[in-house]
This record gives sequence, C-alpha cells and structure tokens, in this order.
Amino acid sequence: MAPTQSFSELFSLDARLRDTGLFFREAFRTFRATGAVLPSSPVLANHLTRFITEREDPHAPLRIMEAGSGTGPVSRAIAAAMRPGDTLDLVETNPEFTSYLDTLLETDPALSQVADRTTIHQAPVTELGVEREYDVIISGLPFANFTADEVRTIFDYYFTVLRPGGHLSFFGYLYTKEVKAIIAPREDYLRQARSRWVVEEWVNRYGVESERVLPNIPPAWVHHLRKPAEE
Repeated sequence: MAPTQSFSELFSLDARLRDTGLFFREAFRTFRATGAVLPSSPVLANHLTRFITEREDPHAPLRIMEAGSGTGPVSRAIAAAMRPGDTLDLVETNPEFTSYLDTLLETDPALSQVADRTTIHQAPVTELGVEREYDVIISGLPFANFTADEVRTIFDYYFTVLRPGGHLSFFGYLYTKEVKAIIAPREDYLRQARSRWVVEEWVNRYGVESERVLPNIPPAWVHHLRKPAEE
C-alpha cells in the first residue's frame, strides 16, 4: 500500500503547481522583467537563504529584503528560516505577482507565520529609498535581461542599503552566454555580455563564495557577496 501524503506535502505540491502556472503565464507576457519560464526550485531557494540560516549572531534579528519575489518560492524559504524579530521586505514590480504574494501572506503555512513582519512593495527596487538598511538582501532580478547601466545602478543601490558586513545573494543561469552566442541577435548578445561584465566586476570585488545549483530549470550559479565592515 502506498504511503499517504501528509497535508503539508499536498499543500506544498498544490502551491508549486499554482506558482508554476502563474509564473509561466507572466513570463511569456513580460519576459524581460521575469527572466525565466519556471519559478526557482526549492534547492535554489535554500542556497539563496544561506545567510539567513547561517547567522554570525544567532540572537540578533535580521532585516531582510528579497528583490524580484515573483510567485514566492524563495519568499517561502526565507519565511521558513526567519526567527523572532526578523523583518522582511518583498519587492516586486509585477502587479499579478504582488497580488499573489498578498494571498500567500494569508494562506501559505510559512509566510502566514511572518505576515505581521512582512511588507510587500510594488515598485522597482531602486525606488525604495536609501533611508532603510538591511542585513541580508536576496535578489532574483534577471540581470541578463538588463543593460549594463541598469545592472550597475541596482548593485549600487544594494550596497547602499546593505549594512557593513551584510550579505547579498543572487543567482544567474548557467550556459546563457553559450546559448546567446548561438541564437541571439548580435546586439542582444553584446548587451548581455556588457551586463555580465558588470556582474563579474561586483563578484570579483565583494564575492565570498559561488555555488553551482544543478537541481533547477535551468541550472544556476548562486553568488554570495559581502559588504566590507569598513571601506
């Protein structure tokens, strides 16, 4: 006799199916802002939340921001790793996604537990202002779809609102350079190459570790950066 699935397992499966359906529709409607056709996998989400689960001071609350929350697969992992006193800002420009995230704050087992400490912002991340400060920033923005100037502006903003000693974690897909070289128009390939150079500049300057995550569609690199305590 096959084992009976628990309620939490069934809820998780149903949530992933709903996430995927909405994400797939919005990806084809607004691919430049979405940058993928499927949500991040649980394995990728766990890698991105590394500096929420592995804390320098286990008793100090964290101020956390996720930029590009989409349908919330990484948001759920963040919520599951949050401890008393932690706060979370979810930043997303797509109104369909922000509406869905609002619903998740009421219905999702992990996010509903931190709903009173979570704020959803429907805005570009660089428009949030610089009066705030974060200990951990997790970025799901598709840098490969942006211009080099846009990428530089976003990184500048992250490191403005990131506290000294804080961590930025973000990801990019493997093999996009090789695929673009074959199928993309020349201008699109050159634009992505310039954007990639900006990303590499920040990784080379502030990176503490990069991890390859194969259980994701497509496979991804996760980069962890740390803002120096003093510059």
